[in-house]
Amino acid sequence: MNYRTLINIGLILQVLCLLLTSSLSFPAAAHHSFAMYDRETTRTLTGKLTRFVPGANHAQLIFQLLDSDGESMISENGEPVLWGVETGSARRIAGEGITVKSFSLGTILTVTLNPLRDGRNFGARIDNVPLIKCGMTLPEGGCTEETGEVFQGVEDNGRASYQNSTSSR
Repeated sequence: MNYRTLINIGLILQVLCLLLTSSLSFPAAAHHSFAMYDRETTRTLTGKLTRFVPGANHAQLIFQLLDSDGESMISENGEPVLWGVETGSARRIAGEGITVKSFSLGTILTVTLNPLRDGRNFGARIDNVPLIKCGMTLPEGGCTEETGEVFQGVEDNGRASYQNSTSSR
């Protein structure tokens, strides 16, 4: 091999290394779009927590939908109606006070979300709208800001800060 061929091979290897290292950084920056959610539609739902899935990018709360009497709503096939909601990262919502310990299984909650466009029972929690925790039984009058503990993320100059308040009962 001559000197020119060695230089060309070296340049090719440098370009390949550059492409490889830059391609490895894309997955870390990748994040899904919220286009799958109907941002024009909001639903406020009350349910009993059946699963809390902490996640680095988004946590999920899975719950059985409750009627106004606190009974599980039943689907056409005889199963409880389940819904799920995607929240911010586990770290972000933990700063708000929403953790696996504070929202144990069976906790009654009310959440406002943008549902999936395809009609499945799942949605994205809407920022700056409270998530309400009402203990293990549905209070008379429902799980509302007046009857429950309010967890609300608030934007503060572009940085997320969180407030948690217990309403006077």
